[in-house]
Amino acid sequence: MRRTLAVLIALASLGAGCGDDQQIRETTVTTEAGSDGASPPAELASTDLDDVEVTGAEGEQPTLTFEQPFGVEETTARVLTDGDGEAISTNSVATFNFVFVNGRDGKVLGTSYDTEPAELVFEESLLAGLYKGLDGVKAGSRVLIGIAPADGPGADPATDVLDTDTLLFFAEVLDVRAPLQRAEGEAVAPIDGLPTVELGDDGAPTITVPDGEPPAELVAQPLIEGDGAVVEAGQTITVHYTGVLWDTGVVFDSSWESGAPATFGIGTGAVIVGWDEGLVGRTVGSQILLVVPPDKGYPEGSPDGAIKATDTIVFVIDILDTAA
Repeated sequence: MRRTLAVLIALASLGAGCGDDQQIRETTVTTEAGSDGASPPAELASTDLDDVEVTGAEGEQPTLTFEQPFGVEETTARVLTDGDGEAISTNSVATFNFVFVNGRDGKVLGTSYDTEPAELVFEESLLAGLYKGLDGVKAGSRVLIGIAPADGPGADPATDVLDTDTLLFFAEVLDVRAPLQRAEGEAVAPIDGLPTVELGDDGAPTITVPDGEPPAELVAQPLIEGDGAVVEAGQTITVHYTGVLWDTGVVFDSSWESGAPATFGIGTGAVIVGWDEGLVGRTVGSQILLVVPPDKGYPEGSPDGAIKATDTIVFVIDILDTAA
């Protein structure tokens, strides 16, 4: 199973994945920790990304050779091989091999070449240097990015990274795909007694809650059966969703209203129990109606107070993509 970038690299804010500390320890290239009091270099030996020599065959971990310490003031990308596939853009899913190197001392901070390719949803929550450097890069490309300190993860004593360090990131982009815009598949007949759903022209749902008491147990009812990949525990899913309160029918959250799909880790406790239990095993392209009782939703109420501890909540969720 592929790991998302945040699982592969033990540097703060590199990706949007949801791996735990054990997974990070298993897949991160370890380096000897430096001193907390280490000083930044007084003078850079090289500042031109073109001076970084990249050697090695495609599909193999490259060697980056450069005068040290290396640094850039602004994040810069250099395409070494220009592919002809789909270009990386916001909310696309990219699969790639990579290596991270510290420009100050040449230490390898992390690599996927000794495990398996990384996979991530390309969104603004990524490390700024990755978001800037990978934007528009096409599948089949090999790219070298110099991540300026301002766009990096900041100081990390565990990996001997200083907040003044430039990081060099090499990526070999294997695949880029665009998630669905809305659920696609075979419609499923609605079940009497459950909330009904009407879809707008863009696919946004309007949910009508029936009169009466809500179900006491979790309900996970497909409204559309997609024929895409099966959602597995530990993956990151991209979804559109709307949530309403059973008692009032009031919308308390909606990615449709925010204007962009959302990504969540699934089957790992990163979301409410009702999502973990109701979405694992479903397929990409499906639309799922979830009726979530309090014990599998917010048994202590939501942090913002919009959902009480006694509330049953209803979601309509379009599963647009899954990243392993």
